[in-house]
Amino acid sequence: MESKFKIPTETVELPSKGLLYPKDSPLAKGEIEMKYMTAKEEDILTNQNYITKGTVIDRLIRSLITTEGFNYDNLLIGDKNAIMVAARILSYGPNYDIQHNGERITVDLSKVDNIEIKDEDYKNGNKFNLKLPSGNEVVFKLLTHGDEKAVEREIAGLKKIDKNSSPQVTTRLKRMILSVNGSSEVKDIREFVDKYMLATDARALRKEYSRLQPDVDLTFNYSNEDGGEEDVAIPIGIGFFWPDSGV
Repeated sequence: MESKFKIPTETVELPSKGLLYPKDSPLAKGEIEMKYMTAKEEDILTNQNYITKGTVIDRLIRSLITTEGFNYDNLLIGDKNAIMVAARILSYGPNYDIQHNGERITVDLSKVDNIEIKDEDYKNGNKFNLKLPSGNEVVFKLLTHGDEKAVEREIAGLKKIDKNSSPQVTTRLKRMILSVNGSSEVKDIREFVDKYMLATDARALRKEYSRLQPDVDLTFNYSNEDGGEEDVAIPIGIGFFWPDSGV
């Protein structure tokens, strides 16, 4: 029996335009459908178990997405950011109060735009070639939500072995790189990153990665009392989705 109650939905445009996903993925359409938040989703936001594990925002987004037939772990980080902003606007409106330099500022989230990308950069989907300053050539990809989770797990495991280790940079690079000088063997990629990748190479790769990553512009222009201007990052935490919490 069909319910007499209806929950409105909206279509959200993805910063990637769907260009980096397989053609048979619903995400290849460059948009996703999501519903307005209900009291059930507010239960998710107050779930202490989810908060402690750091999974509360992902649980919330999964609950709001109505598009079917894709794996949430395959979402690109920039697309996930766009969905988070849209979820906040649909749930509590566009006005978001933050603290900056001791001042309470209201940010209009409806003015958050997708960063423009060039379609020709993504003719091979999520696979990019780069010749590094050292002369070595790599093929790399942009990380998905699932990749980021895998990086976090590996870093946590390495820190258990050596609590003084700080492998964030190398662990992410190993996940990004698909091949080095034609070899896609995991052992070759790990050896290259651990022993032979120059700092100038790592910097060049991060710069190209940043240029190619589709995302939303999570900054706003702030004018201070002295008449100066600065770009301020929009913070996203539990308080982003729970405006009355005082977080």
